[in-house]
Amino acid sequence: MATATEGGSSGHVADISWQSPTVAYNRRSMSGFEEVNHYFRKAARIMDLSPRVERMLVTPFREVKVDVSITLDSGELGTFIGYRVQHDRSRGPMKGGLRYHPTVDMDEALGLASLMTWKTAVVNLPYGGAKGGISVDPATLTPRELERLTRRFVQQIHDIIGPQTDIPAPDLNTNAQVMAWIMDEYSRMHGFSPAVVTGKPVDLFGSRGREEATGRGVVFALEEYLKDAGQGEVRGKRFAVQGFGNVGSWACRFLHERGGRVVAVADAGGGVQAPDGLDIPKLIEHARTGRRVAGFPGADAITNEALLVLDVDVLIPAALGGVITESNARDVRARLVVEAANAPTTPRADEILAERGVTVLPDIFVNAGGVTVSYFEWAQNIQQFTWEAERVEAELQRHMREAYATLARVARERKVDLRTAAFIVAIGRVGRATVLRGV
Repeated sequence: MATATEGGSSGHVADISWQSPTVAYNRRSMSGFEEVNHYFRKAARIMDLSPRVERMLVTPFREVKVDVSITLDSGELGTFIGYRVQHDRSRGPMKGGLRYHPTVDMDEALGLASLMTWKTAVVNLPYGGAKGGISVDPATLTPRELERLTRRFVQQIHDIIGPQTDIPAPDLNTNAQVMAWIMDEYSRMHGFSPAVVTGKPVDLFGSRGREEATGRGVVFALEEYLKDAGQGEVRGKRFAVQGFGNVGSWACRFLHERGGRVVAVADAGGGVQAPDGLDIPKLIEHARTGRRVAGFPGADAITNEALLVLDVDVLIPAALGGVITESNARDVRARLVVEAANAPTTPRADEILAERGVTVLPDIFVNAGGVTVSYFEWAQNIQQFTWEAERVEAELQRHMREAYATLARVARERKVDLRTAAFIVAIGRVGRATVLRGV
């Protein structure tokens, strides 16, 4: 299955395959939560935020760790640990993905949940942030075991999620089918509740346009920046994209349709490159058949590490976090980094890129297209009214355009980079809601 994020799932209910656990998360000198708070505090200092309010905004609302034990097909007991962190609820129900991966732990969930708080605020959605998942290698489970695991997890956390409380969504190694199981299990306990999760199959109250939402939002974000910076259009520009799951593959498709030259793509199994540009529709079909981009006819092999330092106009990290680090940031030759993944750039690497004049479009804006269309799905479920795909796309473009305009204005007024501007916008919105609701 293609790697998915909040806002993007594979969309192919029968296609359940899983990201290999050998794909390394780049563990940083800071924890994930510390990294997010590093950017938070940088913006908070510029805003002259009081220590009292700062402490309130940083502190998570709830952290949950549960045992998720199931009977395996062999008859043996399988014991796994599940996590759900709910970071902030001042602006509405909490929202964030569920991931199934061996590296899932409380620190990762804390960092990503707080990131969701700021992400939803940047695009002005009526949500707070949450995140979680199960520490498991789903490739070792049969589909029946995976369903039992999912349903058991819901049984353990059903009393802290809900359409007006906390709304999960797909993330790494979860998809529309997993969301369907969650909706069904929750509905068994609470009555029919399609709005309890987003990223569901369209045939089970999901939204049109959601499969491609994160990738489409990435390209909308890029186009807004290019227009604002006077750099023209996507057409003719050279791109390197790390990650060819749901987000990366759709971003590549939209770039290709706009005349962009995607010269290199990599996934967990390695990468391919072609100086004149890859044939993206054929590469998508190749990857769908073989699960990997490696071996694509007519292209040369390239490693994930080499892809990050290619001489291209735009680098799009769309896989896992922590791939641009202090050790390789000075070698990045792209003049624009578009963060389609969550936290792909470490704080020290971010400083190095800024010193070198490399512009970074931050993750809490760039990949917010996914959670934006998740919001549309939730709204449709609440209203029991279905939107056409054209409306979903138009509304997504409007949200991304308005969000970028706000970030660019704040960046100019405050004379800060776009990431700091994004945090200033988000902190302002969350902080005002927190204070207005009363302490």
